[in-house]
Amino acid sequence: MVKVKNKKSNMESKGDKYFHIGVIILMTLFALIVLYPLWFMVIASVSNPDSVLNGEVWLWPDTIDFSGYVKIFNDPQIWTGYKNTILYTVIGTTLNIVLTIPAGYALSRPNLPYRKYIMWFFIITMFFGGGLIPFYFLISSLGLIDSFWVLIIPQGLSVWNMFMVKAYYESNVSLELIEAAQMDGANQFRTFWSVILPISKPIIAVMILFYAVGRWNSYFDAMVFIRSENLYPLQIVLRNILIVNDNASGGITGEDIYERLRLANQIKYGVIIVSSLPIIMIYPLVQRFFKEGFLVGSFK
Repeated sequence: MVKVKNKKSNMESKGDKYFHIGVIILMTLFALIVLYPLWFMVIASVSNPDSVLNGEVWLWPDTIDFSGYVKIFNDPQIWTGYKNTILYTVIGTTLNIVLTIPAGYALSRPNLPYRKYIMWFFIITMFFGGGLIPFYFLISSLGLIDSFWVLIIPQGLSVWNMFMVKAYYESNVSLELIEAAQMDGANQFRTFWSVILPISKPIIAVMILFYAVGRWNSYFDAMVFIRSENLYPLQIVLRNILIVNDNASGGITGEDIYERLRLANQIKYGVIIVSSLPIIMIYPLVQRFFKEGFLVGSFK
């Protein structure tokens, strides 16, 4: 019987080994599927445009050519767009955190007056909206058209993120902890500031990541509400560069069309790198909080 058990144990161990190998191979394939397009954009942005158009660039750039980046960064609007986007992202994300964290904590407390009705009020806004035209009239009546704050205030709170924060606090903040702080003489504001915020670092980091990525990539509101070029975010500036360099109509010779196509193709990849690199660099700084904050807050 002992030999049979050992044999069975060895068989299970062997099966686990094959399973782990299969998982590693599968995850490696998935990683390659995700990473290769990113790598291709990097090498295509610094390769000879002719080689990219001819399909000769696969794993490494054949000839280093930074003409696309030179074209991008020689445009003064790029630096204005970077400055505006950084301001929109930093100020907007700060406003998002200031509104989302206290709101999520308040809704997580069962003793909040009219809690059920407040939650239904927020839930309704997730599924029903007035549409773009009423929203435009609202922004216009508030005097926010073509202003810096039109890209800050209207996106001040995400209901989905607020409910994620609510779930986090329900899972990690017990009534006993609140009662202990109150027994020590702390009021609601002191409890939130001294007890709740210090244990909120994971969810705050996750919210900063979510909001910052959304703010950085946002362009639709700028297209609708912004008229002045000095207020354009980076995404609109890069979009305009692509449109200008990709426009090959109106009395242009065949050689000019080909030259523009070469340059526009290289600029396209360079624009993706320029607009994505800051967020890619920020993500590792908050990645260690992602599992603790996101998974616990949303699933548990």
